[in-house]
Amino acid sequence: MVQVQHSFTKQENEGFGTLYLVPTPIGNLEDMTFRAVNTLKSVDMILAEDTRNTQKLLNHFEVTTGQMSYHQHNSQTRIPQILDLLKKGQHLAQVSDAGMPAISDPGFELAQAAIAEGIRVVPLPGANAALTGLIASGLDTDQFAFIGFLPRKKSEKKAFLDDLVNFPYTMMFYESPYRLVQTLEDLRDAFGPDRRAVVVRELTKKFEEFNRGTLDELAIHFAQNGPIKGEICFYIAGNDAPITEATMLQNASEEMSLKEQVDWWMGQKDLSTKDAIKQVAKQTGINKREVYAAYHEI
Repeated sequence: MVQVQHSFTKQENEGFGTLYLVPTPIGNLEDMTFRAVNTLKSVDMILAEDTRNTQKLLNHFEVTTGQMSYHQHNSQTRIPQILDLLKKGQHLAQVSDAGMPAISDPGFELAQAAIAEGIRVVPLPGANAALTGLIASGLDTDQFAFIGFLPRKKSEKKAFLDDLVNFPYTMMFYESPYRLVQTLEDLRDAFGPDRRAVVVRELTKKFEEFNRGTLDELAIHFAQNGPIKGEICFYIAGNDAPITEATMLQNASEEMSLKEQVDWWMGQKDLSTKDAIKQVAKQTGINKREVYAAYHEI
């Protein structure tokens, strides 16, 4: 059954409050919208990732609304309390330390829980680091994907990047400045040295900086110009010539014997010996009988 939300007109559960998702500046306080300030002033309470950080913002805009901490470490205990307040008719605003709530920040679970209870969840537009940097990156903006932070463990990161090698659209990432050089080197190993990329530092702040080049050029540049400071977004061009399975098999066939190729098809694609021999013959253009003879060593 479709759940229909009318954000600003009467609906069922009219006695419930509304959960507002309010973006905050990613650096420049002038990026705070009039609507965002007015919403923070009008709600009953603000749910903040870090109340100390948010208090500085509230003081700047003379917002006196009280706060409750809501972050990834207390979300499971906080959500029932927050839902109870909303069901009692209180209007709440959720903010993260910077940018859009729920984008690489706490918020998704709360929004999901509120929606499940029939509580209105109303988003406000505003600052977002990934999209802000993208539009000035010089990379394709017609189609893109937000990836966020990469896995920290080396093996997990490698597997994750290997899965993205053939992705055809611009990719958007966040990264810690302390891990940037290693990540660029890992990306160079996975995607090749010539893939175009952009590293953006300190968006909207005084020392905003765009670094455009290949993965090899960027890895060398940041290795030579450390230590790196500030908030980092980076972007990688999609693969405009993805390597298909057929291409990979063709490349592999130059290194593998016919018997090894048959074994590959049997192991990777769960084919019978007969069908695997057919596939190798088709892939290589070699007669099936010759492939059969090579596999059975006759």
